Amino acid sequence: MQRYFLTTPFDQNDESWIEGEDAKHISRVMRMAAGDSIIAVSENAAYVSSILEVTTEGVRVKRNPDSLLPNREMPVSVSIACGLPKGDKLDFIVQKGTELGMTALLPFEAERSIVKWDAKKGGKKVERLQKIAKEAAEQCHRTVIPEVKEPVSFKNLLAEASRYDVLLVADEEDAKSNEPNRIADRLKNVYHKQSVLVVFGPEGGISRKEAELLKSAGFLSVSLGPRILRTETAPLYVLSAMSYEFE
Repeated sequence: MQRYFLTTPFDQNDESWIEGEDAKHISRVMRMAAGDSIIAVSENAAYVSSILEVTTEGVRVKRNPDSLLPNREMPVSVSIACGLPKGDKLDFIVQKGTELGMTALLPFEAERSIVKWDAKKGGKKVERLQKIAKEAAEQCHRTVIPEVKEPVSFKNLLAEASRYDVLLVADEEDAKSNEPNRIADRLKNVYHKQSVLVVFGPEGGISRKEAELLKSAGFLSVSLGPRILRTETAPLYVLSAMSYEFE
């Protein structure tokens, strides 16, 4: 059954409107009409809903009584902070990260980032990434669309740390040490309903200066196994490990 996120919550009559691209998708692509059923997501909850009417202005829907669907969200809130990577790697991280339970993506300008963020075009890029997150959330039946934030400086990334319960940084130097901090051991100290921020470097990883500053800010280094992972692979490794641990 097709899933759509509502921009306005259900009213006292359990009704709401779907507008814009989603309304066009319902009427023109799916060819749905009054009486057909969809899954409507409102305020982080999903309901089986019936289409009441399809108009040129949008699609009016009504949620069915006792149709609340199971929650598919990870029991911990995981935000990914990644140094700006090259090419379309952010697209990949957003799409696959959404499928694996990511709550938010926070790109940052790392010392070794080759790509420089174009502020003039940045709004459209974030908008496109947010659309990728929405489509991925619909596909994998989530009730939350991960938030894609505007890129920040490394200094501002450190300032964000105080908002989270658990702070981790994927450091390849940790993996090379004689006693690496295994992710399984780090996750033993993470509990349901906590918020977690995990930092990943761009191509080339985080610099030693950044690693020390992160450590001073309370981040714990973590090893992602004996192999060095690509910048777009490492976040997916962590999300998969967390899914295994908590789900």
